[in-house]
Amino acid sequence: MLIATLKDQASKDEADILALVQAIDEAHHNKDAAAIVAPYAQDSVICDLAPPLSHRGMGLQAKKAWLDTWEGPIDRESHDFNVTVSGDFAFCHGFYRLGGTPKSAGQPISFWMRATVCLLRTEGAWRIVHEHTSVPFYMDGSLRPAFDLKP
Repeated sequence: MLIATLKDQASKDEADILALVQAIDEAHHNKDAAAIVAPYAQDSVICDLAPPLSHRGMGLQAKKAWLDTWEGPIDRESHDFNVTVSGDFAFCHGFYRLGGTPKSAGQPISFWMRATVCLLRTEGAWRIVHEHTSVPFYMDGSLRPAFDLKP
């Protein structure tokens, strides 16, 4: 009976975490900075595509400013996310596809990136405490980002 209860809890935790990731995807589409920032712990470590190499916390004003650099909706799609839960800690990895029209580009873009997300359950809610996204680059001397890769 205890094993079945633990499996049920693990399935619920995985579903909750995948729903959280999906909600962030939808918040990007809606350009809702508050909804994007909400699931992150205040002191989360973020290693995203933009400089610097890492920073602490997901700032609401910085996210609003970034969203304003895009025309129309931003599509972020999560793909092949694997979730591992151990008590109040969870680790997941997969891919994000980012698409839309940056104002500076004047035309639509779309590319895939790798993602690793670590979460901690605090006061009954999952919070992202670490997120790392990256785009591989070609090691042929050109240092070109490999925007043409797909999962």
